[in-house]
Amino acid sequence: MLSFLPAPVRGVIATVLLVINTVFWCVLLYIPALLKLIPIKPWQGFCTRIIIMISEAWVACNTGWQMLTQSTKWDVQGADKLRREGWYLVLSNHQSWVDIFAMQRVFNRRAPFLKFFLKRELIYVPVIGLAWWGLDFPFMKRYSREYLIKHPEKRGQDMVSTRKACEKFRFAPVSVMNFVEGTRFTPAKHAKQKSPYKHLLQPKAGGAGFVLDAMGDAIETLVDVTIAYPGGSPSFWDFLCGRVPTVCLRIDTVPIPAHLKGRDYTEDAAFRKEMKAWLGSLWAEKDQMLESLNASR
Repeated sequence: MLSFLPAPVRGVIATVLLVINTVFWCVLLYIPALLKLIPIKPWQGFCTRIIIMISEAWVACNTGWQMLTQSTKWDVQGADKLRREGWYLVLSNHQSWVDIFAMQRVFNRRAPFLKFFLKRELIYVPVIGLAWWGLDFPFMKRYSREYLIKHPEKRGQDMVSTRKACEKFRFAPVSVMNFVEGTRFTPAKHAKQKSPYKHLLQPKAGGAGFVLDAMGDAIETLVDVTIAYPGGSPSFWDFLCGRVPTVCLRIDTVPIPAHLKGRDYTEDAAFRKEMKAWLGSLWAEKDQMLESLNASR
């Protein structure tokens, strides 16, 4: 509707609407988030449902200002396969900060609300950090290899944290999201890694392996998401300004192989090897799909 305005003006309008929308719904979310501290299981379950409803309303309003300020074409296939009652492991390639908004828009009210593993420091992000805490987003503290050499007693603590976080996900359907490349794709990172894929960085099996270790008996389905921007990978400011001509999402749901569930990723070397091989095959197919999608630019 506002596509006649100059792109920077639309960017400013979109930014203001995003901030207002986020502050409004986050402040509202704080109420059930704090009430959930009352240690009564049925009450906590009720508060969690209210929190999810508020979060879905936030995403829906984000979609609203995007439709108001942008003329982006959304080319989505496979969203009809999603179900709200499922327990999903969601894996995707990662090109831009826009990826998160794109996935939230497409998944909203079609699948359980997306939950990401976050660095512990992000809980201190103004406004939204407390909202992530209320949503039971897992906050993880990762230790470097150098730190673990000096402090071997900390080895395995990340798996303990993952198990504790995943226990909360057993009581209601959830979509556990992981960008397995670990970072956004850039040509420089691709060259540094000497990645065997043309459009992807090498996948890291640890995050997905830990989730299947902790929740393999609950998660039955992989949601494999491929995101492409035929006009080129955008910055978030490009997105706010409406300079993204097309967003492509391809969504596939496949059963998670039984032999990858409930095994100890930390101690089982064979499991680590099998996880890497499984992700490698998924990434090879995703690379071919990205080649096809990007060819349409």
